[in-house]
Amino acid sequence: MINRETWIKTIKDFQEFDLPKLIERDIEVETDLPIKRVISVIGPRRAGKTFFIFQLIKKLLEKGIEKNKILYINFESDLLVGCTTSDLRNMLDIFYEIYPENKRKKVYLFLDEVQNIYNWEKFVRTVIDAENIQAFVTGSSSKLLSKEIATSLRGRTLPYYVYPFSFKEFLKAKDFKVEKYFSSSQKAKFLNFLEKYLRGSYPETIFFETEKEKILKEILDVTIYRDIVERFKVKNVKVLRLLLKGLISSTYFSVHKFYNYLKSLGIKVSKNTIYNYVEYFSDSLILYTLRKYSKSYKETEQTIPKIYLVDNGLLIINGIENLGRLMENVVFLELIRRNFVLNENLFYFIPNYKEVDFVLKSGEKITQLIQVCYNLDDFNTKERELNALLKASKDLNCSNMLVISWDYEGREKFKGKKIMFLPLWKWLLEL
Repeated sequence: MINRETWIKTIKDFQEFDLPKLIERDIEVETDLPIKRVISVIGPRRAGKTFFIFQLIKKLLEKGIEKNKILYINFESDLLVGCTTSDLRNMLDIFYEIYPENKRKKVYLFLDEVQNIYNWEKFVRTVIDAENIQAFVTGSSSKLLSKEIATSLRGRTLPYYVYPFSFKEFLKAKDFKVEKYFSSSQKAKFLNFLEKYLRGSYPETIFFETEKEKILKEILDVTIYRDIVERFKVKNVKVLRLLLKGLISSTYFSVHKFYNYLKSLGIKVSKNTIYNYVEYFSDSLILYTLRKYSKSYKETEQTIPKIYLVDNGLLIINGIENLGRLMENVVFLELIRRNFVLNENLFYFIPNYKEVDFVLKSGEKITQLIQVCYNLDDFNTKERELNALLKASKDLNCSNMLVISWDYEGREKFKGKKIMFLPLWKWLLEL
């Protein structure tokens, strides 16, 4: 049980807390909803959720909301270990005791890393029903959006996602303004930033570049031990670590092949355990499993997934420096930022063993096919990539074809079909 003095200290300390300097994220959130909905801010550890919450709080203060009408609690604090829903009720009662005038006024409640509290959603549902409260919750788990929680909150959630910096946000953090026309030195500086962005964009690693590798390894360790081992009571940590290494080093990941690999090492583990462990990594939001497109849902689910990481830095520290893969991972993440949903309207496709990196869908219609290739100078490489696009275009009845490369821009006819080419930076900036 969290004692009364701890809650008083936590509540009052925030009132004296000066909000830090912020890099504004390009995520629009309405802080005053006309209906009773919980705003969920979801994202992997250290992607900037807390600072984004501070951005929302700053927005409220700029609108004239008094700070004592804002209650912010960070459940990563060591003072709040073991917090329960009963403690949450005590917290709110103590808040109203300190600021009794707020009982009749609107209050803004921010619960940071709330997944640490068992049954938190029942408390939140109760207070938004009974009190004049706008609730915001953040968490490092996709389970915040699970059917169970959606049911418990009766569907009254509005989800927003925070990922490591987009290229636009990265440039903002570097205080670099994109202009229509660049001088030679500006263009060189800009492309240098793009190369750095390709190596990862966790906010901390941008501001503390000398500590980048240490920070990234710590993120992986905390994700493994706190978000997976502790939460899911995983006993076989050795297999978990081998699995993560296998996932990161794979473009495609076969549970069957990994199972046989462990068997060759004399490690006994069931395939179901491996499937569960992959799901745990997905739940922690550090990796994604993209499926092949098929009109059959069952067939899609049975395909071997492609693996993408939430940040290129996690690839780099594991020795993956292939520029083609780094570019493809960046494009995948940008599609996720643009609200494409994994295996719902975003897939890969392989027509006759010729891979197309991304298939975008709207309703029942395929709207765009995207191929990512670092360098198109080699004739055979270009032929292979474009032939795959043409075959997919025919199979999926989609004529909107795009190739994203490092620096080529143009529109070409290939075997009678028009194909658009864009450099990575222009696509990322949507110019």
